[in-house]
Amino acid sequence: MMENKIESALFGVAVGDALGVPYEFLSRNEIKKSPAVDMIGYGTHNQPAGTWSDDSSLTFCLAETLAEKYDLQKLANRFVNWKEHSYWTPHGVVFDIGIATSIAIHELHCGNDPLLAGGDTEDSNGNGSLMRILPLLFYIKDMPIHQRFQHVKEVSSLTHRHIRSVMACFIYLEYALKLYNGKSKTDALKEMREIVKSFFENKDMPQSEIDCFHRILSIKVGDYDVQSLESLSESEIFSSGYVLNTLEASIWCILKTDNYKDVVLKAVNLGSDTDTTAAVAGGLAGIYYGIENISENWIQNLARASDIKDLANRLSKKLSQS
Repeated sequence: MMENKIESALFGVAVGDALGVPYEFLSRNEIKKSPAVDMIGYGTHNQPAGTWSDDSSLTFCLAETLAEKYDLQKLANRFVNWKEHSYWTPHGVVFDIGIATSIAIHELHCGNDPLLAGGDTEDSNGNGSLMRILPLLFYIKDMPIHQRFQHVKEVSSLTHRHIRSVMACFIYLEYALKLYNGKSKTDALKEMREIVKSFFENKDMPQSEIDCFHRILSIKVGDYDVQSLESLSESEIFSSGYVLNTLEASIWCILKTDNYKDVVLKAVNLGSDTDTTAAVAGGLAGIYYGIENISENWIQNLARASDIKDLANRLSKKLSQS
């Protein structure tokens, strides 16, 4: 089971990413004039069809590290190798990198502690750790919840160590874990909410930070009525590079559709940070629907598809031995 899920997750991320790359930074209204319906090339970054971005590159760096052993310094080295020497890029060039991620990797390059490299201010809550966190699921899935949280905090902190980014990554992986274990989309959401809310309360997480996730966790904030994610319309979903927007949009896309293709295309058509929203949503959809639900044509057109498959096999082999 795990081998197939790992492959499904990695391809789920990369295919969604590649679908979104040509549309990155376009507004929702601009994309509505010619919506995404298939995998195309060029556009924003002038890359050929099937080209994935930093989202997938850093996801693969994490997966490859875990295929050897959990080692934050080796993960940091791979991030530096990617930024400085185009390691794990689709075509030998880095064409997209977030500001916070770039700054953090510079800190890593200077030899700073991986646990302290990421920004920890409130304005350091882009989606740069959320977009790459999914492979960690397969390493932590059988651990107690406090250990799962600790590992998420560590891996996020290489680039994003503000507690909001850590919480977003944790919520994402807790939802992914429920999907991995065969729960329906709605049951997974319900169970994730109960577990996460209880954990955050017991951990004395700042209430102001918990409140940021009120739509995902379906909690009441002040005098406002409870707004749950599944009840929101598209106009109420935002798709910028802010980590909370990406998390909400990705889960919303999977709740509102019933197959991999529709999940990732809906994510792209939300506009703005199209590649990351589709990558994050695509990872969930890959786990939930399986690689057999991803278009064979999209997989064949994906850059370095055989390398991605080999990486999935290596990670599966390592974790099955653990």
